[in-house]
Amino acid sequence: MLHDKRICFIGAGSMAEALISGLVSKKLLPAQQIYANNRGNSDRITELVTRYGIAAPDKEDPIRTADILVLAMKPKDVATAIEGIRSFTRPDQLVISVLAGTSTDYISSLLGHPAAVIRTMPNTSAAIGMSATALAPGQYATEEDMSIATTVFEAVGIAEVVKEEELHAVTGLSGSGPAYVYYLVEAMEDAGRDMGLEPDVARRLILQTIIGAANMLLEPGAEPDVLRRNVTSPNGTTAAGLAVLAEHGFQEAIRACIRRATERSEEMGAEASVTSK
Repeated sequence: MLHDKRICFIGAGSMAEALISGLVSKKLLPAQQIYANNRGNSDRITELVTRYGIAAPDKEDPIRTADILVLAMKPKDVATAIEGIRSFTRPDQLVISVLAGTSTDYISSLLGHPAAVIRTMPNTSAAIGMSATALAPGQYATEEDMSIATTVFEAVGIAEVVKEEELHAVTGLSGSGPAYVYYLVEAMEDAGRDMGLEPDVARRLILQTIIGAANMLLEPGAEPDVLRRNVTSPNGTTAAGLAVLAEHGFQEAIRACIRRATERSEEMGAEASVTSK
């Protein structure tokens, strides 16, 4: 599906690199059909060319000739970035956005033509090929466009299709989700140190515990509340620890955290729209 496509990344940060790495390592298309473009940081482009064997910049304009454009700049820069490339874009190009809080209609309006835009929300685990990505089609995106975009993101993890209005919630849940896990690990490491464990021993035990629990949840029919009850003996150590979490409103705090991150995604989208006017 991708093998005869030319893809150009607008923005060359960590998410663009993760996608380039996944596409190249899985041989989904030849590296020489992948381009990267940014705001004048030629050293960064040279780094990606050297590391992954993607096409070096040349006289041929990769934006004009690309079949797929991936918008991977910072969300606050989207209006300026698209203004700089608008004259090189074509209505028949597929535009994939990884910009938090930025609607497909807004991107189409910036491009100035009815573009097939697909909005996505990957997370930073894409760097190791373990992203949880949600994709939502804009009004002009076809089923074929969605299949192409899904293939791109399956190169760096799993991909799920959702409605665009659900992407704010996805941002709060899985887009920001890795940071919540890291925050939990920080607290567990601090607790291990307080209890006298060597930091490297505590780290290994914590990470394997998280990996093991996640894999248990992948088993057919597994439900978190059932698994929790299965390891919670009455008056045992797990019950004692869970009682403290409940006392401190652990589940309420997690729900409030995700709700606020979702609200912030909505705010960012509104701010971007206002700034561009």
